[in-house]
Amino acid sequence: MLRSGVDPSVTDKREWRPVHYAAFHGRLGCLQLLVKWGCGIETVDHNGNLPVHLAAMEGHLHCFKFLLSRMNSGTQALKAFNDNGENVLDLAQRFFKHNILQFIQGAKYEGNDLGDQETLAFPGHVAAFKGDLEMLKKLVEEGVINFNERDDTGSTPMHKAAGQGHIECLQWLIKVGADSNITNKAGETPSDVAKRFAHLAAVKLLEGLQKYDIDDEYDIDENDLKFFVRHGVEGSTDAKDDLSLSESDKTDARIRAYNKITELRHLLEIAESNYKHLGGITEEDLKQKKEQLESEKTIKELQDQLEYERLRREKLECQLDEYRAEVDQLRETMEKIQTPNFMDVEDDSCESSKEKRRVKKKVPSAGVFVRRY
Repeated sequence: MLRSGVDPSVTDKREWRPVHYAAFHGRLGCLQLLVKWGCGIETVDHNGNLPVHLAAMEGHLHCFKFLLSRMNSGTQALKAFNDNGENVLDLAQRFFKHNILQFIQGAKYEGNDLGDQETLAFPGHVAAFKGDLEMLKKLVEEGVINFNERDDTGSTPMHKAAGQGHIECLQWLIKVGADSNITNKAGETPSDVAKRFAHLAAVKLLEGLQKYDIDDEYDIDENDLKFFVRHGVEGSTDAKDDLSLSESDKTDARIRAYNKITELRHLLEIAESNYKHLGGITEEDLKQKKEQLESEKTIKELQDQLEYERLRREKLECQLDEYRAEVDQLRETMEKIQTPNFMDVEDDSCESSKEKRRVKKKVPSAGVFVRRY
């Protein structure tokens, strides 16, 4: 669409531009593309919100960091108020976006200049550069930064710590699994940076690093040349004698191939992350969606069953009421039938009593006394 000439600065009724939507929904890839095509990121909507305000209120840290690093003044971006009198810090607090709050605190620590774009966009690099292990731990553990995150020069926090010889920071980064093989844009690993600045302790630590700690005989140590000599062609259909290279060349080739595998794995992780940011759906997402649909189907079936049982219960209650009414009616009818019979019995008893009295009044059969004068 952009190549066909669509204006990236078009607005809707809320005065939102594509960058506002990308920032609000956390679409980092779209945001980067829009900025590349010249779409301004310092325009406000009808509520006075900059794209950085929208990213802060929704907790999209990657978009928030990118916008800060591309704005003319990071200080003004953090202090800018919308029409409700809220800046990015206020919005993050109101919507409980702890990752944004943690990032801003990391950018402000020890009185750093907020206009420094590197401090705003990469506070973890600044912490590693200064040897502030506590701040570095806090940023990583709170999920504000990734310990393998690269800055504009391709350097990671490990590069920064190695360049200054901060052994404690390096040891902690190694412990949490930071990759010491990542190269910056100059092609330097953290060990190379430590060598350049003559930090021998850091060089020794990084070169003696064993990245893979497994319990079988195939422990991989990229600095252990004997490993790559021992394991030459496992899984290959070629024999070792078929290779015309010398042993040292073969060992070097295996090391390069192994490093390439590590690099490709890292690139694959980055590609998957970008794919998700661009709205792509992974197999895991599809699996979760399928499980969600099955759960919704089960819930719907249970709800239908519950509704059926409810209607059935109401029908049974209605029949029960009808039967009770019929029983009451029959009881009344029986009472009416029994009342006349009782009256007849009383009449019969009265007649029998009268007959008995008549029998008692009969004249006895003895003689009659006549009185003579």
